[in-house]
Amino acid sequence: MLSLADAQSRLSDLVSYARAAGADAADALYHGDRSTDVHVRLGALENVDQSEGEEIGLRVFVGRRSASVSASDLAPESLRTLAERAVAMAGQAPEDRFAGLAPEERLLRGPGPDLDLDDGIEPDPASLKQRALAAEDAARAVAGVSNSEGASASAGRSQIALATSHGFAGGYGASAHSISASMLAERDGQKQRDGAWHWVRHLDALDDAETIGRLAGERAVARLGARKLASGPMPVVFDPRVGGTLIGHLLGAIAGPAITRRTSFLLEALGQPVFGEGITMADDPHRPQGLRSRPFDGEGLPTSAKNLIDAGVLTGWMLDSASARQLELQPTGHAARGVGGPPGVSASNVHVMPGAASRDALIGGIRRGLYVTELIGQGVNGVTGDYSRGAGGFLIEDGALAHPVAEVTIAGNLKDMFRNLSAADDLEFRYAVNTPTLLVEGMTVAGD
Repeated sequence: MLSLADAQSRLSDLVSYARAAGADAADALYHGDRSTDVHVRLGALENVDQSEGEEIGLRVFVGRRSASVSASDLAPESLRTLAERAVAMAGQAPEDRFAGLAPEERLLRGPGPDLDLDDGIEPDPASLKQRALAAEDAARAVAGVSNSEGASASAGRSQIALATSHGFAGGYGASAHSISASMLAERDGQKQRDGAWHWVRHLDALDDAETIGRLAGERAVARLGARKLASGPMPVVFDPRVGGTLIGHLLGAIAGPAITRRTSFLLEALGQPVFGEGITMADDPHRPQGLRSRPFDGEGLPTSAKNLIDAGVLTGWMLDSASARQLELQPTGHAARGVGGPPGVSASNVHVMPGAASRDALIGGIRRGLYVTELIGQGVNGVTGDYSRGAGGFLIEDGALAHPVAEVTIAGNLKDMFRNLSAADDLEFRYAVNTPTLLVEGMTVAGD
């Protein structure tokens, strides 16, 4: 894997080759990564996966025509050939009046913020094996656990660099450490599965292996005795480990491409209340050690923290340069891309601000409802907002969690769900999208 300095040098050369071949403008992206993953099962090593790779991508513009190519061969002569091929392809592409690099005057100038994404630690396979074994041992020690699907520990590092023909050059590296375990529990002929995992940038922030293992075992055992519910309308509470999926549907609906294609259920909602006044949602690309932190976006624009939802109101779209031009707006620093193809749009670290009530108080006011810890399937219509997904979790009865629930479907419309959503005060930052416990009133649960 190239150093960031070497990667930026290759990108600069590639952009120069493209201009020499006849491109009016170009940008190039480098992505390199290496990782080690160790998996154990029933106390024995099952496999060790080690990988290392790097790719480079080039996007060229000839007038309003563009083309993208990518390669893993980074030799100078190969890059020259790649540039010539890209320019030839662009000459045959259809015109797109919205295509082009990001506005030059909006590019990030100077060094970006230090986001503390790389701890420089790359554990060897032996230490990863010990971590995975510790997690599995702790999980299998939980009474009621009958079998193991295994535990794994991984570590890796990635580097991203970007260069454009109109003056941007930048790059950053990030480390990653994770641990996970998945267990089976059995009682009276019924089997249930659950697990736990944790992923961080810095090793010293990773949960203890024993903590993750014990949580995986306890979650599996807690699901024993699961049964269906009687169908009907009821409040549904989303555990923080699944609450982020609701926010994911919002992020897809406010992405620039969905708006330009008119395929969003929030098409007419800009500047309007989408949630209740108690809901504020932030996008923070500068969170130190954040899982999606980044100093610049996929087009070289600076990133910045902003509220996507402010006291319930939708404040704006997430725009790359192409969708911004189509909507006659400015790009927002949300462009995201891989080495192949043009940029898309992505949020960074997103979280719902905590509410005033505790989780127990949120649940305590519910006579009969559903507490969801698992969602199954993808039954969501992004155009209409219709929502229907399989779910599992626990019955809420008289303000407390009762027996586990499985094989039910929860349904509603995201517009109504968002308006009827409230948040507890138990926000923790563990994922890319973080929420407190969320309550959605008036959903339909289909069971028996």
